[in-house]
Amino acid sequence: MARAETPDLQAATPDVALGLSSVGVTGVQKAVRIGRGKGEKLIAATIDCTVDLDPSQKGAHMSRFTELFEEAVEGVVADDAFLVEDLAAHVARRIVDRQGALLAEVRITARYPYERQTPVTKLTTQEMVTLIGIAAATRERVRRVVGVEATGINACPCAQGLVRGAATDRLLEAGFADADVERILELVPLATHNQRGRGTLLVGTGERVNAERLVEIVEGSMSSPIYELLKRPDELFVVEHAHLQPRFVEDSVRVALKSVLDELPSLADGDFIQSSQVNFETIHAHEVVAARHGTVGELRAELEGADHGPAAHTVLRDWLRS
Repeated sequence: MARAETPDLQAATPDVALGLSSVGVTGVQKAVRIGRGKGEKLIAATIDCTVDLDPSQKGAHMSRFTELFEEAVEGVVADDAFLVEDLAAHVARRIVDRQGALLAEVRITARYPYERQTPVTKLTTQEMVTLIGIAAATRERVRRVVGVEATGINACPCAQGLVRGAATDRLLEAGFADADVERILELVPLATHNQRGRGTLLVGTGERVNAERLVEIVEGSMSSPIYELLKRPDELFVVEHAHLQPRFVEDSVRVALKSVLDELPSLADGDFIQSSQVNFETIHAHEVVAARHGTVGELRAELEGADHGPAAHTVLRDWLRS
């Protein structure tokens, strides 16, 4: 007697006929070869992938996700290295084809060694940043996002203002003239509390965007970059630089967005930008966050003072699916 075929339960009709916005797997760890800058590196990456699920389909074939990751990633490792956003698009297209999905979303994050020089002594130091590649694919088209996550420090303007006021009072009480007090406070960096900031910047476009330049934008949006290696002259520079450029977490998000618009003027109005940051407090037990997302057109119009009522804030998921 022939053995009956195992029914394809995933293709069966569900008891509750509702479509699902996302079904898939997350946290898949793979070694991938990423091309970036002057060369390529084999690095560890985390892959998340989801598909839309039709109301008539009980489930997705979960095992196929990891099989497709193996096929897609093995092909990349054996062939030319990809940019992380292209690898995400490559996997998303495979998922659409093999799962029969209407739309697949893939997010890849990879820790990437980034070499640079210390600000004064010019020693080579290696920093670890996160590269982010996101793609949404249908049978007709694919949208890509390239992003980074990097760390710096913010010096708090509010506490510095309090220190400045107290220092002014003390100097005046000590007999210094008003003009001398102002001159002293211009020359001497004023104390404040610092916050380590972790900033994330995403750019969705068909253009090629240099991820290492995005790292520089994120770090430049804070009071100062930080360095794994610091000799004493470098440490002095970082501390003074940070305290001469105090910024709130909100300032950093705004500066990062404007820097992208200024440095990438060829971005189309329909392209997408998202900046977010979390600052880890030193004098509080909580953290502080700020974020803004939107199309390039929305952001440009707001910066130009266009009066169109409440500002539109297109979110990443809507942009990927539009």
